[in-house]
Amino acid sequence: MSFLTINKSKKAISIAFENSKMIVFLEDGRELSIPLEWFPRLRKASEEQLNKWRLIGKGEGIHWEEIDEDISIENLLE
Repeated sequence: MSFLTINKSKKAISIAFENSKMIVFLEDGRELSIPLEWFPRLRKASEEQLNKWRLIGKGEGIHWEEIDEDISIENLLE
C-alpha cells in the first residue's frame, strides 16, 4: 500500500483581487479566498492601492506600504 504525502506550504507566491475578495496563491498550489471585509484598510483602499503590494519574509506575509497593512499567511491559514 502506498500513501500520498502532501507538502503544505505557508508561503505566498502571488495575490489577486476579485469581487470584494483577495485571492492568495501559495507555493504548494493552494489558493485562499479571503473577503476584503475582514480587513478594513484593504476594503477602503482604491484598486490602485490594493495592487501596490509586495511579499515579505520570502512569502510569509503581504505588505502594503501606502495603506500601512501587513498580513501574515500563517494567520490566514489558521
